[in-house]
Amino acid sequence: MKIIGISLLMMGCLMGFSLDIDILQGFDVSQALYNAVSPFRVMEVAELFVLFFLVFLFFTESVYLFIKQRKGNEGQ
Repeated sequence: MKIIGISLLMMGCLMGFSLDIDILQGFDVSQALYNAVSPFRVMEVAELFVLFFLVFLFFTESVYLFIKQRKGNEGQ
């Protein structure tokens, strides 16, 4: 769970930094948000599938390791 938390924290900080830079350049908030998600708008279906598959594997592995660790601690 630490890996997921750290990853989400890093993603949030980097997106916030990107939005702040866009706002400081004179964009309004909606344009800054559009700039943050625009790379995902040009992805093809196969690329989106691979992206979501890799994210799914990341979360699945993290949950599996968390459950495995939790069951190991209950047995002691």
